[in-house]
Amino acid sequence: MPVRLLRRCFTVEQYHKMAQAGILSEDDRVELLEGEIVEMTPIGSRHAACVNRLNRLFSDRAGGQAIVSVQNPIRLSQRSEPQPDLALLKPAPDFYASTYPRPEDVLLVIEVAETSPDYDRELKIPLYARAGIPEAWLVDLEAEAIEVYRRPSAQGYGEVRRAGRNQRIALESLPELELAVADLLGY
Repeated sequence: MPVRLLRRCFTVEQYHKMAQAGILSEDDRVELLEGEIVEMTPIGSRHAACVNRLNRLFSDRAGGQAIVSVQNPIRLSQRSEPQPDLALLKPAPDFYASTYPRPEDVLLVIEVAETSPDYDRELKIPLYARAGIPEAWLVDLEAEAIEVYRRPSAQGYGEVRRAGRNQRIALESLPELELAVADLLGY
């Protein structure tokens, strides 16, 4: 007789209550994706360096046009609160102190993949599309390329483009913020 696994899906509120109760701590590298608490992979040095580089580039160039949010939660729905490596958010006077940003607050999310781009490509990118995030980038460090996803729908992103090291990309909502892929990838 096959064993049947029982799963329990959580809401964002329940997830936060677990943190308040000490079940989850700030040191736990987890995020809530479609009701499941998912352990995030450890961050390697190339991944960390890329996130730092992205932070510097976007902070220098976005100015007052966007808030650069690094590895902070975005509330996509009642059951999903991922922590993208970097997000560009619409300016808010309180810097989102009263609530986490929601999809309508997001200009861009960026996921950096050092060893597992399929996880981001197959799970997180479609999640962002279903939530209506207008643009997502997947920085694939192994392939030395950036995948640009635009035109979100419930079925996924309608436009997908891959930009290599010698190309440039611009954020659709801030086209003047054009960047060289080599600058984003570094090394």
